[in-house]
Formats: sequence, C-alpha cells, structure tokens
Amino acid sequence: MAHIVILGAGIGGMPAAYEARAALGREHKITVINAVDYFQFVPSNPWVAVGWRHREDVVFPIRPYLERKGIDFIAQPATAIDAAASVITLQSGDTLAYDFLIITTGPRLAFEEVEGAGPHGGFTQSICTIDHAEKCHEDFERLCNDPGPVVIGAMPGASCFGPAYEYTMILDAALRKKKMRSKVPVTYVTAEPYIGHLGLDGVGDSKGIMEHEFRDHDIRWITNAKTTRVEQGKMFVDELDVNGNVLKKHELPFKHSMMLPAFKGVDAVAQVEGLCNPRGFVIVDGNQRNPKYKNIYSAGVCIAIPPVGPTPVPCGVPKTGYMIESMVTAIVHNIEEELAGKQPTHKGTWQAICLADFGTTGAAFAAIPQIPPRDVNWFGSGKWVHLAKIAFEKYFIRKMKSGNSEPIYEKYVMKLIGFKRLQDKVMHPTHTI
Repeated sequence: MAHIVILGAGIGGMPAAYEARAALGREHKITVINAVDYFQFVPSNPWVAVGWRHREDVVFPIRPYLERKGIDFIAQPATAIDAAASVITLQSGDTLAYDFLIITTGPRLAFEEVEGAGPHGGFTQSICTIDHAEKCHEDFERLCNDPGPVVIGAMPGASCFGPAYEYTMILDAALRKKKMRSKVPVTYVTAEPYIGHLGLDGVGDSKGIMEHEFRDHDIRWITNAKTTRVEQGKMFVDELDVNGNVLKKHELPFKHSMMLPAFKGVDAVAQVEGLCNPRGFVIVDGNQRNPKYKNIYSAGVCIAIPPVGPTPVPCGVPKTGYMIESMVTAIVHNIEEELAGKQPTHKGTWQAICLADFGTTGAAFAAIPQIPPRDVNWFGSGKWVHLAKIAFEKYFIRKMKSGNSEPIYEKYVMKLIGFKRLQDKVMHPTHTI
C-alpha cells in the first residue's frame, strides 16, 4: 500500500484527491492536508467583495466530503518538509510519512514586498482569499457611504491579473447599480506593460478589447507601474518607460484600493533545498515531477513557470483553472504508472483558458499553448461570458461536493470558446484569431 499525501485543498488539491481515489483504488491511502478546514471557490471572491455573494455561497467544510470517499483529512498547516526522508511536519508537531507528495498549496501572498500593502497592517484590500474578500466588502461599504477615488490593480511581481480586471469591472457595475459611479473616479494601476497583457504578452486582441472596455467605462490606467509604497489614502507609483527608467511619479489618492500582491511559495515548501526556485515555486519537469525529489509532484499556482518575456516591471505568468486540472490529471496518472513499476509518461496541458466576469458582460480567452507562439490566440467578450462564469461557479462547487473528478464543464467551455472563435472568424474574416 502506498500513501499519497496532497498538500493543499484548493482548486488543484481537491480534484487531485478525488482523481487519485478514483484511479488508484481503495488499496492505497490518500491524505489531504490543508491550512484551514474549508474549501473556498476563489474565483467568486470579486463578487463577495461587492456583496453579490456571501461566504456560505462559496465555502463549505472539507472533511465530510473527503471522508465519504475514504480520503483522510488534516486541517492544519504544514511547517516543514523533509524531502529526503519523505516526512511532513505539522503545526501540532506531529509528523506524517508519505510515498508520494502532491503539492497544490497555491501561493504565499507577498504583501511585505511593498510597504503599506495588504489588508493586515496595510492600507490596500485583497480578494485572494475569502477572508480578504469579506474585509474588502467592508471597505467597499465604507466607500459607498463616503464616495471618493478608487485604485485597483496589481503590484510589481504579480502574476494573476485576471481577478484585478474582474474586480475593476464588477465594482464599476456595482456602483452603477447604486447610481453613484459618477462620484467614484477609478484608476487601474498595473505592473503589466500594457492593458490586456495578462502576464501572457496579450492574447488575441486583449489589448484593444480591454482598452475599449476601460474607455467605455471611464476607467483611467497606469501601466509599467512600480508601486513603491502605500500610505493611508495615498499610493505612490513610479511609471516606467520601456527601458525601466522612471517616466513619471504618481501620488494617487484613494478611498478604496484593491491591489493584487506578488506571489511566492509557501514557507514549508520554499525552504526545501533543491525543490524550488528563488521565489519558492516548485520546480517540475514535463511530467509535473520535481527533478531532484522524484516522489514529489506539484500543480497549480505554486509551480515555477518562466515569464513570457522581460518587462520593465516584473510580471509573472498566471495558471488558470483548466490548466491546473490538466496538471492534476497528469500527476495522478503518473503516480498510477509508478505504482505499476513504469516510468511516468503523462504531461499537463499548459493551455490558458479563462472566463472573466465584468458584472453584466465578461471576457474570455484561449491561449494554446500558454507561452507564444501559439496555435490558438483568441480573446472575446460578451454577456455569454458572464452567464458562463456563473454556471461554472455552480458546477465546480457541486463537483467538489459530489467527489466527481471528470472535467465535464471545462470540456464544454473549450467547445464554446471554439465555437465563438469560429463565429468571430466568419463575422470578421480579416481578424486574426
């Protein structure tokens, strides 16, 4: 009997547990370790931040659903990994031995890299966790009671830009519903070299479409933005030119600000010598396996992926949900092969597929592969994305409660995006997609 330990129970870890149980059978032990005892559907956090969702809509306890599938669950942080001995130390001091370790922790939020950033001891909000989103909602309510300037965006070194765009547009829609948008100037501040870069050097006409959306909604922006510090009600930003020289210094007043931080690897993982890059992200090969510790696999935001190219302000590369689930599937099949005495052969599909809600409409993109040059390079928008994002939320939460690991809806979204690409090509035959 082998013991498979999964570290992290988010969008990667929960499917990994279910897929491992389905593929490996009951003769092998599976244990999930998570810092908290609940699952949170992080893509819904922009809605939580404006009061369109509540905690109970997007959060549920993990233990009963895993145990129903014969999967053990430990709700406490891991503090150390002895990769050579294949042992994890927990916050309680207890240890847990493993035969295979799957790391799906997600990131550590590096607010400390910008003075005054973050919701704990700083002056900016976040939507990276459900707790942060609830705190952001409290600040949003204060904004509604006392309107003023808003600053939204991403700090230097950020890699997941989609939620910043979502929150910008969702906040715009929420304020319009309250008939107070005219009292709230909005500025988007981002490390990206241009609007719609997304950490991917753009996808299709993402630059043109997002610039149009921002202009249409009276949203100003600053790109190549190196946020240097934040004070109460004021953000200090250096706008750089293409060579990295300071083009202009900005002092931006705000009543409300949500800035995504840079990501790093969680401490217990980052401190393992030879496992991670200098930022603490797990180094993996094409089979999602660490080259030094062959019984450690990793998927999701916590793995190391090089940037698509140099930028004046550092920008990371996002890892989208479809990509994460494909990594997880590859890992489970590779462990299955190893247990059968074979070498792992499965590879994750590094395809960026994303649905971003804009409150009443939305934007979707497909970058296949994620790193250019691409076979598919498409970006589109419309109300259908808003509806698809809502449907995906309901589907994924239900899937995590049911223990079903089959990515049915993800396949449907792929087909829908394929149809929209074909439709765009027919309607705009000269448009590059």
